[in-house]
Amino acid sequence: MTTTDAPVPPSAPVVKTDAVPPRPGARRRSEGSVLNVFSHGVLVVWAVMVVLPLLWAVMTSFKDDSSIFGSPWALPDKLHFDNWSRAWTQANMSDYFLNTVLVVGGSLIGTLVLGSMAAYVLARFDFPGNRFIYYLFVGGMSFPIMLALVPLFYVVNNMGLLNTIHGLILVYIAYSLPFTVFFLTAFFRTLPTSVAEAAFVDGASHTRTFFQIMLPMAKPGLISVGIFNFLGQWNQYMLPTVLNTDPDKKVLTQGLVQLAVSQGYKGDWSGLFAGLVMAMLPVLAAYIIFQRQVVAGLTAGALK
Repeated sequence: MTTTDAPVPPSAPVVKTDAVPPRPGARRRSEGSVLNVFSHGVLVVWAVMVVLPLLWAVMTSFKDDSSIFGSPWALPDKLHFDNWSRAWTQANMSDYFLNTVLVVGGSLIGTLVLGSMAAYVLARFDFPGNRFIYYLFVGGMSFPIMLALVPLFYVVNNMGLLNTIHGLILVYIAYSLPFTVFFLTAFFRTLPTSVAEAAFVDGASHTRTFFQIMLPMAKPGLISVGIFNFLGQWNQYMLPTVLNTDPDKKVLTQGLVQLAVSQGYKGDWSGLFAGLVMAMLPVLAAYIIFQRQVVAGLTAGALK
């Protein structure tokens, strides 16, 4: 008996490879590195767009008028400090600066004190109308100031506070309270209640508990919202323009506009840039000094 072997059909060739599929962790790290490069690139571009005009303004404030137009991007041949003295004395920047310090200083203290007290009550106590009052403050943030200028002018005028420093302070406080209460209410909710309860057990009153215990614990939030209010109040132009027309009571923003008009006709552009840098320096100094506290206050209010 004979057997015949059937032909074996050719099989598909076997391809051997050493390629290993990428791990999910390595893929995520690759995507994260690409995202980091993109985000850092955006930050670098943004920093260049912010820092270069600032440095150019500071550099230009030490030039003379011919150098400003002849070589605007070149370094000054020598430092012309007379630009600063001329802007400080002849352009009355010293008076504008003093008025601004008085107005912003008084309004900033009043805003932080009143705003922190209102925020503490809204965050820690439950009473009828709590949410309604809170949303009134939130709604005040969305109310455009342009719509309130005309009635605000008549209210301030009827109260005898027009063209006064203390009248402008009260208006600044009312203007800044909605954001301050909104910010500090969220911050006070993150603070531990056990500390306040221990103070009540020891016989402390609500006033003493707030000022001696809770307010120091809220220091990062106070610094953060204080910096934001300082920036907004220092650069405020619309409110003082409408409510403060007395030349002796004008603030720095009004003085800069007047300086720009007068120095533009005189051709004293170096003095104009010197006055501009004078107005920017306090804001930059405040943010540089308290930048860590600002970041700490923002992150502390987001975590509980």
